[in-house]
Amino acid sequence: MSFYEERILPHIIDRACSMGQVMKLRSQLVPLAKGRVLEVGMGSGINLEFYNPDTVEFVYGLEPSEGMRRKALPNLKRSPIRVEWLSLPGEQIPLDDNSVDTVLLTFTLCTISDWNTALLQMKRVLKPGGELLFLEHGEAPHENIRKWQHRITPGWKKLAGGCHLNRRIADLIRHAGFELTALENFYMPSAPKIAGYIYKGIARKPS
Repeated sequence: MSFYEERILPHIIDRACSMGQVMKLRSQLVPLAKGRVLEVGMGSGINLEFYNPDTVEFVYGLEPSEGMRRKALPNLKRSPIRVEWLSLPGEQIPLDDNSVDTVLLTFTLCTISDWNTALLQMKRVLKPGGELLFLEHGEAPHENIRKWQHRITPGWKKLAGGCHLNRRIADLIRHAGFELTALENFYMPSAPKIAGYIYKGIARKPS
């Protein structure tokens, strides 16, 4: 990875992903995790404070960026949750089939280049009936916003670690064979609409 990706981008992403309204959304979703958890794109460990240590056995933290894993050290030291790092991208999950109870995705699916392979890997490692918890931003329902999302994404992803503004998150999850059991869509207050249309929900691996 380049100097920008390892030394500068982690700080930018950490700041953008830890704003007050984003943290409020995280606090609503992350406590639903249980058992053995795989967090894909764990980043700087922003979610650690929201895991319930009474219901979470431990967390596999999938994070390919050394810079992000380094930035996570203070959060790891403060957390009672045991974390095992997996330093590979989402398309390569080094876990056995049917080995985790929950997969957590927060503002990660927008950055994975081969989203379908990554989601199929997540489904593979989930136990039958296991849940995928997701909090992502993506394509907006309004045509004027969508036009700008499509127009800006090619340049945006070069600066923002591969982030796509225009992915239809719920459709991608369904395409990989998950069953959506809960879904909320809304514009995040005070955020630019091109980057602030939220997909928040739960999907299930069929039994």
